[in-house]
Amino acid sequence: MDTTPDGTPRLQFETAIEPADTAAEQPAAPAVTCAACHRSISDTYFDVNGTSVCGSCHDEIGRQAETPRGFGTLALAMVFGIGAAIAGAALYYAVIAITDFEIGLVAIAIGYMVGFAVRKGAGGRGGRRFQIVAIVLTYWAVGLAYVPLVFKEAARTDQQKAEKGAAATEPTGSKDADPGRDPGFAVAMAMLLGFTFALPVLAIVSSMPSGLISAAIIAFGMQQAWRMTGAPHLVMTGPYQISSNPPTPA
Repeated sequence: MDTTPDGTPRLQFETAIEPADTAAEQPAAPAVTCAACHRSISDTYFDVNGTSVCGSCHDEIGRQAETPRGFGTLALAMVFGIGAAIAGAALYYAVIAITDFEIGLVAIAIGYMVGFAVRKGAGGRGGRRFQIVAIVLTYWAVGLAYVPLVFKEAARTDQQKAEKGAAATEPTGSKDADPGRDPGFAVAMAMLLGFTFALPVLAIVSSMPSGLISAAIIAFGMQQAWRMTGAPHLVMTGPYQISSNPPTPA
């Protein structure tokens, strides 16, 4: 053994093991970008339906997904929906009058129109209360489209009865009669307007079994309105800390 002149063992620095470099560079944290605002996230992020968003966008998405409360928003949505229902009824009646057929795509178009209008009145948001409004107005629009058809059929029936009655009796005193003041017609009109919601059911029952096709068409339109006014389904988790080892999503 190599020793110093005083007998102390000499250290062998040449064979000493050097310690590992503790200052090795750590892996860089992964880059995360918000899927909503496209800004880079440097601290924490949230997961919304499998996409990463920043904190501010997370709060805004949660607010937009909530169903609006209060009667004012509901009333505005109803006003918008009624306007769309009337326009849809006019479209539906025009198609039936021209083609003499009930086309399913038109009913779906009515559901789209009503659903879009109700959601517009609700500020772009949805929820169960708006879904109910949308399907009721879609159903009512179909019934409203049947009203002119019922009027036309009733007028044709009255004209046939009048012609038969005029041929069988003398027209004594008939020149003084005012058909515009006939109370029967006014009562019939009021009853038809009051039973607008019953007209689709009456039309389906009276035309069975082909009425099942009409029922399916109405159901398609109501389904479209229901889908368009529903609240979005969100799965929101977090916050997650950005690190070199990001958490594994559930």
